[in-house]
Amino acid sequence: MKVEITAIPDVLLITPRVFGDERGFFYESYNHQIFVEKTGLDLTFVQDNHSRSQKNVLRGLHYQIGKPQGKLVRVLLGIIQDVAVDLRQGSPTFGKSVSYILSAENYQQLWIPVGFAHGFTVLSDVAEVAYKTTDYYAPSEERCLLWNDPELAITWQLKGQPIVSAKDAVGKLLKEAELFA
Repeated sequence: MKVEITAIPDVLLITPRVFGDERGFFYESYNHQIFVEKTGLDLTFVQDNHSRSQKNVLRGLHYQIGKPQGKLVRVLLGIIQDVAVDLRQGSPTFGKSVSYILSAENYQQLWIPVGFAHGFTVLSDVAEVAYKTTDYYAPSEERCLLWNDPELAITWQLKGQPIVSAKDAVGKLLKEAELFA
């Protein structure tokens, strides 16, 4: 496993070792011992989530306040632009974001720690995204940043208007959002 520190040092880009031949491929998508050794993070993942979305769907930017979640994100099918936004007040990268193309073909994963909002948009005809979380989904604690907040200045790789949920369409601006201390 290769671990790269991103422009926001607590967000990590992880590339597993893939073994392939004429039959196909094999890789360990998660191995706790190797994850701890390579990242220094001894985490417990308590929930796995799996979503399927069509092209130009934008999900996010989601986070939970009272029961914050760290997320380890990967793509099972297709291609996405994955985005993490730092919401930790006092952080030198507060309000900044990182963005990576994750795909079934590049096998890369993004570690997004507690204190960040997360979102993605689908670049392929369809994409299936799987992610592990460090805490359980708590609907009463979920918050949403507006995906196109000018203050965030995220460069989304969209073709026209994205397809968003009613909840995501009315996300909060960063200046109005509940943040992490």
